[in-house]
Amino acid sequence: MYDKTLARPKFTKFKDNESARVENIRLMSDEKNSANNVNLGYTIRYPRNPVIGDKFSSRHGQKGVMSVVWPQEDMPFTESGLTPDIIINPHAFPSRMTIGMLIESLAGKGGSLDGKFIDVKTFEKYQDDDAIDFFGKELVKHGYNYYGNENMYSGIFGDEMKVDIYMGLVYYQRLRHMVSDKSQARATGPIDVLTHQPVKGRKKQGGIRFGEMERDSLLAHGASFCLNDRLMKCSDYSEGYVCKKCGSIISCYLNREIRKTQDISAGQDGKAYTVNEAVFCRVCQAYECKKIALPFVLRYLTNELSAMNIKMKMNLDTEMVEKTITAK
Repeated sequence: MYDKTLARPKFTKFKDNESARVENIRLMSDEKNSANNVNLGYTIRYPRNPVIGDKFSSRHGQKGVMSVVWPQEDMPFTESGLTPDIIINPHAFPSRMTIGMLIESLAGKGGSLDGKFIDVKTFEKYQDDDAIDFFGKELVKHGYNYYGNENMYSGIFGDEMKVDIYMGLVYYQRLRHMVSDKSQARATGPIDVLTHQPVKGRKKQGGIRFGEMERDSLLAHGASFCLNDRLMKCSDYSEGYVCKKCGSIISCYLNREIRKTQDISAGQDGKAYTVNEAVFCRVCQAYECKKIALPFVLRYLTNELSAMNIKMKMNLDTEMVEKTITAK
């Protein structure tokens, strides 16, 4: 690419961890000042083999995901030795009523036996308005079942199956909804600078949002303590101090007093240092502060409210605070 500001070529690095290749490169320009305003466009192709969870569909809205990748030698086969590429559950048809797909399989099967393309138009006229009868007779001419059913044999045991299986030729397409683009997992990762909560976005290694409705589901199932794990410990857990007198969390700070003591074994200068640490509340002018566990975003909320002259006060249960810190 070309940097117009610096008037020199600009190079960008391919950041994705999935291998790809450049499919095509094209020059693009506007009509005005086309000689001085040239942009570069390119297409990147990711070669992917189908995996479990990838989406496929026929041209009749019969979409579905691939649930099992079965070995070729274990697939059921016909008397002529043909094995199907896709096995679809017949329960998908009564609800969606995609009869056109069944007719397409009949027509495709008959056309492949005759070695010709079948053009099934929308308002094509058939005798007695019966397309199934027309293509069914075509199959009977070649010694197949009138409805397209076939006897098949188990690829594992070699025994003949006790059911007829409807088999035909249908155009199937792969959709762009793939598992490798949607799968998301995270243990630890980047957090937001302001709230200390996990960032959002799959590309940023972010977390999946646990929202209000998910919270309601846990409460309805009686798993309310899981909220403490999801919304605090795995999110923006922090420890801070609160004053027992005024209940403030923004007026407490760690006061350190450094004192020099005489000690011969301390070093060449014969001086050592002791540090006395105590949490001090600058409002109450007292050292009566307790350590508590709280979400970091609560600190942010407290500061926002204090900027609007609204004070947030916390009432402490001393025994409960000590138990929480000990458990952590």
